[in-house]
Amino acid sequence: MMRGRQQATVAVRRPDGALAVKHIPVAAQTWPAWTRRPVIRGLAGLWEAVRIGKQALDFSATVAVGDQDQDLHPVAQFGILAVALGIAVGVFVLLPSLIANYAAEHGAPVLVREMIEGAINLLLVMAYIYAISRLRDIQRVFGYHGAEHKVINAYEAGAPLTVEAVRQFSRIHPRCGTSFLVIAALIGFVMFLSVSGLPLWPRIGARIMLIPLVAAVAFEAMRFAAAHYHRPWVRRLLTPALATQHLTTREPDDAMIATAIAALVPVLEADGVASAAAEAPEATFAVTA
Repeated sequence: MMRGRQQATVAVRRPDGALAVKHIPVAAQTWPAWTRRPVIRGLAGLWEAVRIGKQALDFSATVAVGDQDQDLHPVAQFGILAVALGIAVGVFVLLPSLIANYAAEHGAPVLVREMIEGAINLLLVMAYIYAISRLRDIQRVFGYHGAEHKVINAYEAGAPLTVEAVRQFSRIHPRCGTSFLVIAALIGFVMFLSVSGLPLWPRIGARIMLIPLVAAVAFEAMRFAAAHYHRPWVRRLLTPALATQHLTTREPDDAMIATAIAALVPVLEADGVASAAAEAPEATFAVTA
């Protein structure tokens, strides 16, 4: 999936190997100006990313099963989302808090308790990413992830958008969502200190309430880092976060690179940007949200 100012485009391999493409308008273009202010734009961007991501996942799922005209039932979609959110909160919020609280009950100071919780949270995120990276289907997903990065790196370097030209570029990119998760975990550790004096369950509730704000601040940090990535000190600060992308990206094959190119070219065209010597997308059909 690629996203520009006007639209996001999802390119998916059908079971027969052909490409299917879906274009999703970016609704944020019609939002009022105040939504583009710092931090607020992070919240707005998070909401828009969830909206687009949901449509992209629904489309990829329907293409994968070979029925482009049948979307998942809304009840099924809600159920999947609710279960996913429940597991995420339980594993990445409740579990670290309960373990750290146990340490506090046995004499650990508040700051030590917070450090234990932050460390457990970060380790759980990394362990989760590593665990799913061992699954064969997820390895293929991570190959497409690497293809996305290579294509974006090629475009930003002004290289032709051809499989041969794109293949030589890095699969690491400073605006990756994996790096965002690491940065969000570190920012969350600092922001959660503001509610560290609360009892256990109110503290957990307050942290859940703070998650959107943490994400918004992390968005601003990523935005700043991407804009100043050419500065050596920014590159050094981002090195640990970028290193995690070696877990969530894999070297793609040519078909994966071609798929990523097919997703980017319509986005550039919608933004009025001419792509340099781009290969024509192979899509057999295209739909618009």
